[in-house]
Amino acid sequence: MLKAHAIHKKYGQLEILKGVDLEVNKGEIVSIVGASGAGKSTLLNILGTLDTPDAGSIHINNIEVSRLNNKQLSNFRNKHIGFIFQFHHLLAEFSAIENVCMPAFIAGKAKHAAEKRAGELLELLGLEHRVHHKPAQLSGGEQQRVAVARALINDPALVFADEPSGNLDSANARELHELFLKLRNDFHQTFVIVTHNEELAELSDRRVFMKDGLIQ
Repeated sequence: MLKAHAIHKKYGQLEILKGVDLEVNKGEIVSIVGASGAGKSTLLNILGTLDTPDAGSIHINNIEVSRLNNKQLSNFRNKHIGFIFQFHHLLAEFSAIENVCMPAFIAGKAKHAAEKRAGELLELLGLEHRVHHKPAQLSGGEQQRVAVARALINDPALVFADEPSGNLDSANARELHELFLKLRNDFHQTFVIVTHNEELAELSDRRVFMKDGLIQ
C-alpha cells in the first residue's frame, strides 16, 4: 500500500530526515513513535503528500506520488488519502454532516450521494443523533469522530493520523483507538499513525521507532 525509500528532508541547514525507508501493507495499522524532534510529523506530512522530500521516492497503491504535478497530487490526495490531526479542524459554521461532506464535494460527488455516505459514516461512529449539530455543540470526542468520518468519506487507500488522541481525555482516547481497530477489521482500512500514546502504539500491528531522523 505504501513504500517510501531513502526519504531526505532539510529545513535550512537542519537535516530532519536522513534517508528513511518504510513499507506499510494494506489493512495494517502502523504507529510511528519516538521522542519529540525525531522527525515523525515531518515524515508523516511527506508520506501524506502535504510536503515534498528533498530526495527519495514514495509509492502509494503502486503510484509514484513524488512524480505527480501539483494538480495531479491534489486530486490524488483528495481521492486516496484521509487525514486525522490532533486538532479536528472542523469548520465552525457548518454542521457535522456538512463538515464530513466537504472532501466528497471537492471530489465532485453529487450532494445526495455525499450526504448519504456521510450519514452512514456518522451512524457507524455513533453520531447519528448529532448530524446537524455544529462543532461547538459537540464534545471533544464527538468532534474527533466527525473528523474521522471526514477522513473516510472518499474511501481512501490510506489514513494518516498525527497525534489523533493527543487532545482527548483517556476515555475518549481509548474509544478512538478501538474505532481504528474496528475500521481496520471491518473495512481493511490502512492507518499510519504518529503518536506518543503508548496504548495506541500497543494496539497497532507494528510500531516503528524514529530517532534522529532515521527509523531504528
